Amino acid sequence: MRVVTTAQPLDVQPTPLALLLLGREADPKSERGVECPGDLPAPSDPDLVERARAAKAKLGDKVFVLGHHYQRDEVIEFADVTGDSFKLARDAAARPDAEYIVFCGVHFMAESADILTGDDQQVILPDLAAGCSMADMATAEQVAECWDVLTEAGIAEQVVPVSYMNSSADIKAFTGKHGGTICTSSNAQRALDWAFEQVDPATGKVLFLPDQHLGRNTAVRDMGLSLDDCVVYNPHKPNGGLTAEELRAARMILWRGHCSVHGRFSLESVNDVRERIPGVNVLVHPECKHEVVAAADYVGSTEYIIKALEAAPRGSKWAIGTELNLVRRLANRFAAEDKEIVFLDKTVCFCSTMNRIDLPHLVWTLESLAAGKVVNRIQVDNETESFAKLALERMLALP
Repeated sequence: MRVVTTAQPLDVQPTPLALLLLGREADPKSERGVECPGDLPAPSDPDLVERARAAKAKLGDKVFVLGHHYQRDEVIEFADVTGDSFKLARDAAARPDAEYIVFCGVHFMAESADILTGDDQQVILPDLAAGCSMADMATAEQVAECWDVLTEAGIAEQVVPVSYMNSSADIKAFTGKHGGTICTSSNAQRALDWAFEQVDPATGKVLFLPDQHLGRNTAVRDMGLSLDDCVVYNPHKPNGGLTAEELRAARMILWRGHCSVHGRFSLESVNDVRERIPGVNVLVHPECKHEVVAAADYVGSTEYIIKALEAAPRGSKWAIGTELNLVRRLANRFAAEDKEIVFLDKTVCFCSTMNRIDLPHLVWTLESLAAGKVVNRIQVDNETESFAKLALERMLALP
């Protein structure tokens, strides 16, 4: 006898994160955005460049456009300054006369600009969906839970948080509130030196957020710590997947986060390019995996990469391990000097969230501002801003 049963509906409620990814909810404290109000110009509109020029000219000194190195060429064309995330935030703060700061980058960068600029200035992100997967890997709730774990292990008083610039305002605020500092990829060693000076040299520790690779590479490559001094805290496991004994023995507690672009480069990529291009110099960003950094000839931030290629001799060969928009722009820039510049990996890899800022979004933003309508303003609440600014000011005071 065959028994026929009727399927009963499962009482399963989608999580807030699932709804966010499906575009059915919004979370103002998340790096991810889910909508961009207003009608964008068609990508194929042949008049986009002229429209952008006209709107920018109409706004004049009221607008200041920032372009991160990883942005598309079509966007960089309209940037008043280019640079890495912190340089751009400082550039914005240095222009108090600009009423509107249009940040062509990602969400955490616009937050930092809002924190560092005046109350009368308005920071605009052309596409709210331009987030950062790395910044998303550490939420305020997860980090608060981590601190509880450190407290239960009896070591919280011996831990100084150091957060990478590539983090949300909430994480920067946590860092400021707990006596820590912010760092960039170019001053990470100075920040870690400072952090260890704040605690007992024998037992002091750093909680490094949210990029494990930058923390590990700086500690091991630049400061002489060992890989055994580093443990990885996984926020998706009970107690971070670590025992109290492991936490007590560690010097560097690394958050389990990474950059989706730089994390793609592998030791195989380095070995392959050396075989294909004899005499090539391998230059990578410190967000790459430790084995990639160890195998490279040079390691440094985006600004370091640019300066290294500027100073490179004619005819030299370079394989660069960072975002493709920047690599391609540098290859074109130095082609006349016979410098051969290639992407480290064979697989094309743009930063998908950076690339959300395109010319249609920029035109829509500038035309809206020119018409007196402020769109996509990024505004950090006062309490978060005060603690985040404290952490940023500690970084600015580093020797």
